[in-house]
Amino acid sequence: MPYYDYILYSKSIDKYYVGKTENPEGRLRYHNSALNQIWTKRGKPWELVKLIEFENSTLSSKAERFIKKQKSRKFIQEIVELGWKG
Repeated sequence: MPYYDYILYSKSIDKYYVGKTENPEGRLRYHNSALNQIWTKRGKPWELVKLIEFENSTLSSKAERFIKKQKSRKFIQEIVELGWKG
């Protein structure tokens, strides 16, 4: 079953958010919903700017951790603009 890493962008707080999911459309709806009580609630509305498909959850998790470990806005912007080269 495919898993996805996704990158969201919020114009209102000028921030990116990186996550993983099996259901990208549902996850985006959640981040923008009133039910959202996690960090992303302050950045609504979020826009999906990059979606990367992986064969399974393990590969998706490894890529997500790698992206987050970089702690780099520039790195995330390069993925959005040029694609994932992992």
